Amino acid sequence: MIELGVNIDHVATLREARKGVDPDVLEAAKLCEMAGAHQITAHLRQDRRHVQDQDIELLSELLEVRLNFEMAAVPEIIAVAHRIRPYQVCLVPESREEITTEGGLDVASDIEHLRAVTADMHSHDIQVSLFIDPDPRQVDAAVAVGADCVELHTGPYANAHGDEAMAVALQQLQDCGRYVIDAGLTLNAGHGLNVHNLEPVARIPGLHEVNIGHAIISRSIFIGLDNAVKEILDVLDRCAA
Repeated sequence: MIELGVNIDHVATLREARKGVDPDVLEAAKLCEMAGAHQITAHLRQDRRHVQDQDIELLSELLEVRLNFEMAAVPEIIAVAHRIRPYQVCLVPESREEITTEGGLDVASDIEHLRAVTADMHSHDIQVSLFIDPDPRQVDAAVAVGADCVELHTGPYANAHGDEAMAVALQQLQDCGRYVIDAGLTLNAGHGLNVHNLEPVARIPGLHEVNIGHAIISRSIFIGLDNAVKEILDVLDRCAA
């Protein structure tokens, strides 16, 4: 079965709207864990707009499933990763102006830096994933820096308008997914996926994991967080049958 990582950033976004303590990020993560999520994903941004350092500390200490720590490859956040030693970091591009991550990391233009960051993570027993656009050039660069896996950016597919545009974007994911597997990397995917558009992506051969956040947290308002997680797991289970 393809594994599910639940991104809980938007639980923190709601909490930070009033700078209070509710909703509790750790409680949300534990509910996702009990509902069957295989890992929890959290992005500690440089501007701390949602997830805070204390959230990461608590998640790393109290989760029973894996912590996938999304981060920019900058010294301040690298130091946090080295200290807490999550199961995995996922290196992503980051801009203070963006609402959410808007594209994949340009690994090919930053190979030497990312190779050093990756080597340091490995020395701390941390796996490294790179969030990239479905581009073979970026896959080659991921191999060059020594990454363990890549997470293909599914945003263009999820946001495509019309069947033709969606089919083109899906084909790019399928073709690049094959390239990732042939390169010997673990294949993950995420961004903009939901219960309605997930199945075609989940049927990409060799896909190991999907990371879904906004859709699950949004859906939880109506059906509860555990049920929102289980809806996605049902799709993944159906694709594995």
